[in-house]
Amino acid sequence: MNSVDSAALWHALFDAYPDAVLVVDANGRIERANDAAAALLGYSLDELGQLTIEDLVPEAARGRHVADRQNFQRAPRSRPMGTQMDLAARRRDGTQVLVEIALSPLQVEGKAFVVAAIRGVSEYPRVKQALRRARHAECIAQMGRLAVDHPDAQALLAEAPAAAAAALDAQAGALHVLEPDGRSVRHFGHGTAQRVSAADLAQARAASGASSLPGFASMLSAPLAERTRVLGVLEVHSQEPRVFDADDRRFIASLASLLATVVQRGASEAQLRHAQRLESVGQLTGGIAHDFNNLLTVIHGNLQVLDDWPSVAADEGARELVAAATRASRRGAELTAKLLAFSRRQMLQPKRIELPQFVPPLAELLRRTLDARIRIEVAIDTDTPACRADPGQLESALVNIAINARDAMPDGGTLSFRARRCDEAPIEVDREAWRGGGVALSVADTGVGMSEAVRARAFEPFFTTKEAGRGTGLGLATVYGFAHQSRGGVALESRPGQGTTVTLYLPSAGEPLAAGAAAPDRAAVTLPAGLSVLLVEDEPEVLRVVQTFLTGWGCKVLACSRAEAAVEALQPGGERFDLLLSDVVLGPGLRGTDIAERARALRPGLAVLLMSGYAPDAAVPVDGGAWPLLRKPFTREQLAQAIMALPSR
Repeated sequence: MNSVDSAALWHALFDAYPDAVLVVDANGRIERANDAAAALLGYSLDELGQLTIEDLVPEAARGRHVADRQNFQRAPRSRPMGTQMDLAARRRDGTQVLVEIALSPLQVEGKAFVVAAIRGVSEYPRVKQALRRARHAECIAQMGRLAVDHPDAQALLAEAPAAAAAALDAQAGALHVLEPDGRSVRHFGHGTAQRVSAADLAQARAASGASSLPGFASMLSAPLAERTRVLGVLEVHSQEPRVFDADDRRFIASLASLLATVVQRGASEAQLRHAQRLESVGQLTGGIAHDFNNLLTVIHGNLQVLDDWPSVAADEGARELVAAATRASRRGAELTAKLLAFSRRQMLQPKRIELPQFVPPLAELLRRTLDARIRIEVAIDTDTPACRADPGQLESALVNIAINARDAMPDGGTLSFRARRCDEAPIEVDREAWRGGGVALSVADTGVGMSEAVRARAFEPFFTTKEAGRGTGLGLATVYGFAHQSRGGVALESRPGQGTTVTLYLPSAGEPLAAGAAAPDRAAVTLPAGLSVLLVEDEPEVLRVVQTFLTGWGCKVLACSRAEAAVEALQPGGERFDLLLSDVVLGPGLRGTDIAERARALRPGLAVLLMSGYAPDAAVPVDGGAWPLLRKPFTREQLAQAIMALPSR
C-alpha cells in the first residue's frame, strides 16, 4: 500500500465516491467537484469550477444560505447527512432536486475549505411517496379552486383529465359524463367523441384493471357516483405496464368524487333555472286562467238560461247558435283547465288509485280510439302499491302522453304502459310525501323520438313541433304541472329514432281508506224545495248567473258580493240558512275558506260548498279536501249535483 501514490489514491477516491462531493473555499467558490456532482447537478466539471456554491441554491434561499455559510466558517464542525429533509439543489436546467448534505471543515496548507457531500434523495421510496401524495393533494386543491372560481362546470371537466394524468405520471386522461337523457355520454380529454349507452357506462364501477385504449398498456379509473347512480367515469392511461397502488386509487377516487359533485351541481342549477322559468310562466297563466274561468262561468251560465227561453226553443237557428256558443265555451274551459294544470293551480281531489284496476281499462279505451296500427301493452309489477292522485287528472295526463305518442308513430308502433314500485324517485319530488315510497308509471313509444333541443323544451307551455292548427303545446305542460302538484314529478327520456318514455312519479297512498258515503245518482238530482242559500261571490256577473240557477229551482237566496256581509249574515239571531255557497277568491280580505270556518263556529249544522276556478297557495287544502269544492266553470246540472252530494243539508 505504501507503493501507491497517496495523492493519486486521494484523487481516485474523490472521483469514485458515489455521492456528489464539492470542495468550497472561504468565499463560497467551488474549487473541485467529482463526476457524481456533475451528474446530479447537470453541469460539466469545468462549468462547476466557474460557479459559487450559491449558484446551486434555489433563488428564494440564497440570502439565507450566505448567512448560514458564514456562521459555519466561524464555528466549523462536521454535520452528517440525514438531519435535514427540506433541502433542494438547483440544477443547470433550473429544476430542483431534493438533497441531503453533509458538511466537513478541511484545512489545506493553512487555507480553510468546506467539503460538501451531497446525496439526491428524490429516488428514496419514502420521499417518492411523499412527493406523489403532494402532487395528488395539489391536483385536488387546484380542481377545487377551479370549481369555486368557475360556475360553469365545463372548464373544470375539460381540464380534469389532463390534470389527473399529470398527477399520476400517466400519458393520457379521459372523462366520460352521462348526458341528462341517461342514454348518451359526453367525452373530455383523450379519445374521439362518440355516444355510448348508459348500460355500458354503468360497468365503469369495476373498470379498474380493464383493458386500456389502443397504444396504452394500463389504465386506472373511478366512477363519478351520486348515491346509487353513476354519472360518469374518470380514466388515466399509461403507455407502460404498471400497477397503480393504493395511493393512486385513493387519489383518483377523490378526484372523481369532486367531479361528481360538480356535475350534480350543474344539473341541479339547470333544473332550478328550468323550474324558475316554468314557475314564472305558471304564475302568469294561473292568473289568466282564473279570470277566464269567471268569464266562462258567466258565458256558459247565460247560454244555459237562454237555451230555456221559449223564443229560442221555438227557433231552430237560434238553438244552433246557442249550441255552437256552448261548445266553444266548453273548449275554452278545457284550455283554462290545461293552463291551471301546468301552473299547478288546479283543484285536485286526490284519491287512492289501484293501478291494476285503473290502467287496463284506459288502455282498452285507447285501443279503440288510437290508430289501429298502434299496439298497446300493459305491464304492472305485482308489488306495485296504490298511488294517491286525482283520478280524472291522472287519466287526462296519460291520455295526453298517449296522444303525443300516437303523433310520434305515424306508421304505427308500440305504446307500452308500465307501473312499478319506486322506493326513491331519481328526480326531485316532495320528500315528505315520499316517506312511504311511491310508484313509477311509465308510458313508452317506439316513435321518432326527440332531439336534445326539443327534449329540453318539451314541458314548456305552448311549445309544439306540430304543424299550425294541430295541438296547443299544452299536453306535456299539463302533465308536468299535475305531477308536481300531486307531490311527485315527471321525467322524460328520448333520442331521435329510438322513441320516447315519459315517467310519472306519484306518492303511494298508504293504507286503504275507509269507504265513504255513496255519491248520489247523478241522473236523478233534484234540490229540496225552499232550500235557503247564503251565496257569496265578488264577480257581479257570476253572482247573477248562480243566483238565477238557484232561484230557478225554487231556492231562497241571500246574495253577498263582500265576505264581510256574509259573515254578518251568519251572526246569531240572523236569517236561517241551509247552505253556504261561496267563491274561494274574493279579492282583498277574507277568503271563502275563512267564511266557511266562521260558519262552522257560528252555524255548526250548516252545509258548505266552495267554488273556484283557481287554487292559490293554501286557499283550499289540495290533499284531503277540508271543504267540498266545485270547479269553475260549471253547468247548472253540475251545481245541483254538487249540492246534493253534500254530507249534510
